[in-house]
Formats: sequence, structure tokens, C-alpha cells
Amino acid sequence: MANIYEPIEKVLISEEQIKARICEIAKEIDRDYEGKEPMMLSVLTGSFMFASDLMRSVSVPTSISFVFASSYGNSTVSCGNVEIQAGKGFEPAGKDIIIVEDIMDSGRTLSCVRKYLLDQGAKSVEICTFLDKPSRRVVDIDAKYKCFEVPDEFVVGYGLDFNYQYRQYPFVGVLKSEYYE
Repeated sequence: MANIYEPIEKVLISEEQIKARICEIAKEIDRDYEGKEPMMLSVLTGSFMFASDLMRSVSVPTSISFVFASSYGNSTVSCGNVEIQAGKGFEPAGKDIIIVEDIMDSGRTLSCVRKYLLDQGAKSVEICTFLDKPSRRVVDIDAKYKCFEVPDEFVVGYGLDFNYQYRQYPFVGVLKSEYYE
């Protein structure tokens, strides 16, 4: 039987650390949104595991929707070189929205998604990122909620992938360079 973890150079964030930090972030969201009903907007595809666990951990009434944002392909909205596709029927006007992202590196995608939501009349827009890689930031944007800061290494697991693989790992690990070079 093959070792499914063979491509991992090292584990950066364990499953236990992830669970504990999500509970902490959920408490912050509960505090900040007391008396409100925020909508979580999961940026597909990498954030689906994080968004699911986060939503189950908050206690304020919360809805969820999904958006696909990419730097290529056909789409309905463009912001520079980032394309945004929201699900059918998605209406941000008047809502308190928490963008849920897997990793924030350059900041371009999140900056464009945030602008799109505000232009569509969202009441408020905050960012909740699972991983933050500030060394790669090229846009002046920050997340209100951050689970973990990571170094400039190629990370996979817990929803993050390389070439559609490795999302299923319950931890975040550094991918061995021979797997992506």
C-alpha cells in the first residue's frame, strides 16, 4: 500500500491545531456579529473545508454562499485580471458578509472580491482567511480574522491543493519540491 503522505516534506499545522484555532476564530465572529446574521461567502475551491468547519463552529445565525474567483476563464465580472462568478441568486445587497478564503497571498483576488461585494451594496465585508502569507502581498489588504501565518512555501492539505491533489489531508503540509517543479 502506498504512503499517501509521501509527497509531504513536513507538517506545518496539525489537525489538532486547526480545530483549536477554528474554535477561537468562531468565538471572535460570535462576539463581533452578536445580534446580526452574517453571510459567509466561501471562495471556491480551496476554502470549502475551512468554511464548513467554521460555519459549524459559530453560534450566531449564519448563512453561506459560494463564489468562484480566478485569474482566468470566462466569467461575469472582472477586476483587473481576476474573474468572479457568484452563484445563481446570490444577492449581497444589505448583508454583512464574511469572505472565507483558504489562503491570502498576493491579495489581488480578495481585494477584487471585496470590491465587487461593496459595489453590489453589501452592508459590510470582512475577510476570514485560513492561511495568511504576508510575504507575498502586493495589494494593501488585510484580513480581520486569520487562523495561521505561513512562510513562503508551497503548502497543501485541508482544502489546499496542487494540480487538484492533496486537498484531503487533515493537516497543512509543505509539498516536496519534486512534486511541483
